[in-house]
Amino acid sequence: MPSLSDLGQLPKRLVLGRAVRSDRLGESLLPKRYALPIFASDPLSSVAYATQEILIVLTLGGTAFLYLAPWLAVAVVLLLITVVLSYRQVVHAYPSGGGDYEVAMKNHGQFAALVVASALLVDYVLTVAVSVSAGTDNIISAFPSLDEYRVPIGVGLVALLAAANLRGVRESGRAFAVPTYLFISGITVMIVTGLIRYFFTDAGVVSETAQYTVTPEPAYENVAGLALLFFALRAFASGCTALTGVEAIANGVPAFKPPKSRNAATTLALMGGFAAAMFAGVTALALLADVKYVEHPCDLNGFANCETEPQRTVIAQIAAAVFGGDGSVGFFVIQAATALVLILAANTAFNGFPLLGSVLAQDRFMPRQLHTRGDKLVFSNGILLLAGFAMLLIVAFDADVTRLIQLYIIGVFTSFTIGQWGMVRHWNREMRHEQDPAARRRMRRSQLINTIGGSLTTVVLVIIVVTKFTHGAWLVLVAMPILFGLMRAINHHYTHVSEQLIPDTDSRLLPSRVHAVVLVSKVHKPTLRALAFARATRPDALTALTVNVDDADTRALQGDWERYDIPVPLTVVESPYREITRPVVDFVKGIRRNSPRELVIVFVPQYVVGHWWENVLHNQSALRLRARLQFQPGVMITTVPWQLESSLGRDDGDGTARGPLPGDLRRGLTDDQADATPYG
Repeated sequence: MPSLSDLGQLPKRLVLGRAVRSDRLGESLLPKRYALPIFASDPLSSVAYATQEILIVLTLGGTAFLYLAPWLAVAVVLLLITVVLSYRQVVHAYPSGGGDYEVAMKNHGQFAALVVASALLVDYVLTVAVSVSAGTDNIISAFPSLDEYRVPIGVGLVALLAAANLRGVRESGRAFAVPTYLFISGITVMIVTGLIRYFFTDAGVVSETAQYTVTPEPAYENVAGLALLFFALRAFASGCTALTGVEAIANGVPAFKPPKSRNAATTLALMGGFAAAMFAGVTALALLADVKYVEHPCDLNGFANCETEPQRTVIAQIAAAVFGGDGSVGFFVIQAATALVLILAANTAFNGFPLLGSVLAQDRFMPRQLHTRGDKLVFSNGILLLAGFAMLLIVAFDADVTRLIQLYIIGVFTSFTIGQWGMVRHWNREMRHEQDPAARRRMRRSQLINTIGGSLTTVVLVIIVVTKFTHGAWLVLVAMPILFGLMRAINHHYTHVSEQLIPDTDSRLLPSRVHAVVLVSKVHKPTLRALAFARATRPDALTALTVNVDDADTRALQGDWERYDIPVPLTVVESPYREITRPVVDFVKGIRRNSPRELVIVFVPQYVVGHWWENVLHNQSALRLRARLQFQPGVMITTVPWQLESSLGRDDGDGTARGPLPGDLRRGLTDDQADATPYG
């Protein structure tokens, strides 16, 4: 029959599976076929909303400015190619997995590194919120009746993603491979089919919104000159969401199979090629099919149910136009693949955030718990932290992609920019020590690539900040400094603690005397065991201490003390206000005050119970005493446990506990070994 410990572990095992030994870490490393869906699903899936975001901005001026879309798409593709080439240099130069954070730390210093870290942490949280919300949008495009459940669907999907990642990176890679490759192949077929239909058939490709006109916003009706340039730059900034997630491969190099750097660089190139081609194809089809997508549905003249019915996404409109309506098999395949890959795109952040958190924790800028691997050899605390913050964003913004997207990409372009200029410094330093002409030529080529990448991402970062600031981006610009300050404070704390723990002469001095104090409430087995243990330590002084909160009980205790002939005097301290903790602490302080070099060891008897509800009935006094005494210098607290029968399982009368003892599961004892464990 399962024990209490077995039942307590059951929900965890159902979600996560069996724990994995530390020496099997190498088995979780990823081949390229799994690394691509795990690390590249974010930039690949962004083609589902990057074109849509460009159209949302351009249609603020009606349809008059849609002619800008092809030029903006070309600019985004060129930027994507440049950034991918730049990050190929990063994965070769810094294969340890720190990515832009490590580049900034080694080439710019701590300040820049923490700016990068705060930017990436914010961006990873937004990646999950935006990707899941966009995936939810595509589910609703196929099944509009689900619109009222948008937020619960989003929160539930984040929880599922967290559970999948907690099971281990290799297992999640297998789960994510099929949707990602289905999306790539599905979008490719849709683009090829759409172009063939448009150029080689009479049917053409016509979207469901082609017949609608768009009511322009008054402020954008007569845009010209510098205002038009600003307007175009704002649309370009929105389209740059196609670049999110590119940095994840540089942060995840340690997860690749050897040769790590080469495999990561190859995966990066594949990701860049697929993303650029799909983004260009989707944008081309959206324009050829005359797709309309606006910020406010009622700006579509002809959209009868704009108040209650959600707009179909750009991908949904293209799929319906290419495959012959929203009831076709092709339409549902594309919607299913798009929704899945958008939801799974959040997995890029679920891999990047915990890895970055681990690196930051190792450098003492984040809590040490983020550096610890869980049962499945993944950074469980980082995964749970990311999921929690993403859920909060989804709830706060009602899983609305248009609102969330305004907060997006500032963080990632901040890290792009600092990282690329850091790589320029890296190559300068390397060339000072390199004499081989061929190696120097390679370094100069890499430096040129990073210089171009840094220049372009700097310009784009300025554009994004300026054009998106009043549309919600100010929240990110507030969150990043807060995170920066928090990391500095954590580092200051760890540094201060380390300085205090450095051994000195005083820490080597032996105490002048040892005074043992045994806390007594009654004369029973736990008290007698604590006294025996205290006497076994051979202290210079031994005090049995009780607190008088009830005169009758104290007299009864003194009578039992004499009757059992206990060879230790019983000291009674008065408590006129019926407190226990304060008189004990004051007594211990008095010993230390009279003899500052004297070590006081307080022995606290405590029951060990087997049921959660029994803890409510016992141990409260012991907990309070330990909590107060641990702040007293020169005082040691020794808990003396007394195991009650409920903590040992069923007793057959022969001194053997049937079933695992507390801690057996963690120690790895088998049932037979646990059954043979004696107690008493």
